[in-house]
Amino acid sequence: MTRGADARTAPDVLPRVPGHDEEVGMRSRRHPARPVVALLAAGALTAASSAASPAVAPTAAPASTTGTHPHVPAPAYPLGTLLPEPVTDPDDASLRLGLAPHHDLARRLNALVATSDRVSTQVVGSSVEGRDLVLVTLTAPEGPDEAREQDRLRDRILVDPVRAARDQELRERYKVPVLITANLHGNEWEGTDAALRLVEEWATSDDPDVLQTLESTRVHLMVSANPDGRVGNSRRNAAGFDLNRDLLTVSQPETRALRDVVVRTQPAMVLDVHGYVNGPLVEPTTPPHGENYEYDLFLKHAWPNALGIEEAILELGLDDGDGVRPPQVPLRDWDEGWDDWPPIFLPQYAALHGAVAHTVEVPLRVNNASYDLPEEELRRRAAVNVDVARAAMGATLDYVRDHREELIADQVEIFRRGTAGEAQRPVPEGLFGVVGPEDVSVTEYPRAYVVPAGGRQRSAPAAARLVRHLLDHGVQVERAEAPVVVDGTTYPEGSWVVDLHQARRGVAHALLGQGTDLSDRVETMYDISGWSLGLLWGADVVPVRPGSGDGWDVPRAPVGTVPGQGQVAPSSRGWVLELADPADVRALGQLLSWEVGATLLPDGTVHLPVSAAWAVEQVADDHGVHLAGASAAQAEAAGTEEAAVLARPPVVGVAATAEERWVLTDMGLTVRPVGTDELNEGLDLSDLDTLYVSTGLALDQLDEEARAEVRSFLAEGGGLVARGAAANHLEDALDLLDVTVVAGPGDANGVVAVTDEDGPVAGDGPGHTFVYGPRWFTDLPDDVHVEQRFADDPLVSGHWRPGGTGPDAAAGEAVLVRGTTDSGGRVVLIGSEPLFRAHPLGQHAVVARALLWTGLLPP
Repeated sequence: MTRGADARTAPDVLPRVPGHDEEVGMRSRRHPARPVVALLAAGALTAASSAASPAVAPTAAPASTTGTHPHVPAPAYPLGTLLPEPVTDPDDASLRLGLAPHHDLARRLNALVATSDRVSTQVVGSSVEGRDLVLVTLTAPEGPDEAREQDRLRDRILVDPVRAARDQELRERYKVPVLITANLHGNEWEGTDAALRLVEEWATSDDPDVLQTLESTRVHLMVSANPDGRVGNSRRNAAGFDLNRDLLTVSQPETRALRDVVVRTQPAMVLDVHGYVNGPLVEPTTPPHGENYEYDLFLKHAWPNALGIEEAILELGLDDGDGVRPPQVPLRDWDEGWDDWPPIFLPQYAALHGAVAHTVEVPLRVNNASYDLPEEELRRRAAVNVDVARAAMGATLDYVRDHREELIADQVEIFRRGTAGEAQRPVPEGLFGVVGPEDVSVTEYPRAYVVPAGGRQRSAPAAARLVRHLLDHGVQVERAEAPVVVDGTTYPEGSWVVDLHQARRGVAHALLGQGTDLSDRVETMYDISGWSLGLLWGADVVPVRPGSGDGWDVPRAPVGTVPGQGQVAPSSRGWVLELADPADVRALGQLLSWEVGATLLPDGTVHLPVSAAWAVEQVADDHGVHLAGASAAQAEAAGTEEAAVLARPPVVGVAATAEERWVLTDMGLTVRPVGTDELNEGLDLSDLDTLYVSTGLALDQLDEEARAEVRSFLAEGGGLVARGAAANHLEDALDLLDVTVVAGPGDANGVVAVTDEDGPVAGDGPGHTFVYGPRWFTDLPDDVHVEQRFADDPLVSGHWRPGGTGPDAAAGEAVLVRGTTDSGGRVVLIGSEPLFRAHPLGQHAVVARALLWTGLLPP
């Protein structure tokens, strides 16, 4: 299902799966260099290979002057392109359910392309395992001139919404873009088959309503957004990521493709089909509602469309005999627990782009343990789910056809409010008889954000990556052509400026804003409650608020590309690499592959000799990193016994989440899997330098030889970095540093302020990290060093309720400590989530430094 709830029973108390990604309780309410996508005009997309993930920034972004993706002259519809047809896979998990296997999708779609002038297909990216991500478009035929007109009208809505609001031609001729997505969770299959049914029916239908919809609408369908999971019977993609949590970070190729489809097609309506909640669930959601939406305009359409979907599902005649309960609309039926606060889910992300968006959950579970039911029952359930999904799609398209002009006008109004810098308008209390005071909330936008350049910026590669990321999300960014002054501080010419008088201000503020402390609003949140890229991605970002002065409003030029920011200072003593960003860690890995004589200093920085000048220049170009000239003290320290000559990156044994393994590998570290099973099977740890443990290594489940192997590794000087619950368990079992570990609430999460000590691990950190189930360390012996503490008022944004082990109890306490065991092994304990879903990029290098300190520095 979309967010992990199982509503087979009344949604009063539902379990949370350990790891906090899958299931959250709900309450009743009776009053929601890798392949990427280069975007073309008229919604046409094609695969490319230039952009990079947030963790691997390219040297330049695609050209753009308006914050939209570049495009070429619009193609005509139908496109006439055929899809490559994969080989048959008899092990495809869809087959047991009687559903379409992945290898059959292209064949069926190609048959429609060959026989219908309403169906177009495009490959818009590829999955981790290389399967095509396919976008299908249903629309009446368009010649090149008509397609160019649609392109022009769509851009007018975004770029000049004031003109668009009074444009009679736009109201009469613009085809409303609709996006239907399915199978974002791979083992929630049925949306794909419902989408295929829709395409096959509409390809030849003579129904007047269908014909009218095709003339007035472009229906875009991502028929399988997670084909690797579909084939392999996995909720997550092949890299282990929940793609419906990745729409802001966009670390995975599948979400990059999906984001780019949203940015380029600019849908006015989005429907995302998942499973499994019984009765079928139809958003809109419970409060709190995302603070960056124009929720009054959103709810104006989302509520009646939800009722239309509910009616369409009821008309199927399903009842207790089929195992299907009546549909549920969280806004009406629950108090809390299915909110739309974080825009990490596809519908909530799309709403930032002016879409009315819904998650629909089909009712009958066929995945996880239910996949082992008799095949006949599985196929019966799957067929019911396909019917429910198809009914939801049909009702939504009916609503779009019947309310076309209002949808267009309200998307225009969303963008107009943004460009004008107008205040949000609260949803009227009592609206539709379901809106209460808890549903009414607004935010105050800053006037702008400044991403400083030069000496005012903590990390040049982090700043460049953040700006590229903004551009990829369709946000307008400009470059200051004079020094910028904010609150009396001067930032150099060339700093980036994000003016929030723009159509996509909701996207910009969701990415850059610090967020809000929600702790007193509700007892239960569905998923994460804080996520700020402006605070967590390692770049300094300065908000321009009322009273900041006018010095920020200097001449500016639109940003289309972000060239490499690498710099090498003149030096006769060598250079120092600070390891402040994942790009620095990657640069180090490249340097070590060239055997240039790098030295890890006791303060966690890396010294590079004068003889490495050629290599230093190369990594600066390749990774956009800055290398400062070494001081006399640093050059001298490189020759002491306390420093370590680096012949290679550390070899790290990892027992962690899939996302954590991905981040460590993505930073270029050498990773070996270590876990309970591997150790019980006789894994030898002697070739490892250090361990990173957060989950998957349970000492009480190890046999005697495996426990002895772990103890021997640590006794002989092997390093250990332990995070979260593992810090508890390993400290208790092995008495590593003789500290007390205090656990906060398991569901507490958000962005927290920290103070970083000037040590070899935290270094000059960005000042914020992320927590989920926070922990901290007390009763510290004198020989245990604090690298990072919670600030006196730690919670910046998120949901961490006061009292007991609330943020007031954690204030000022140690959240990251280091020390040496009695046997000489180096240990780092971490109470935050520095690698959570690959998101807190500003903390990734802290973990890399911890691994270097524990694994490579002399004891």
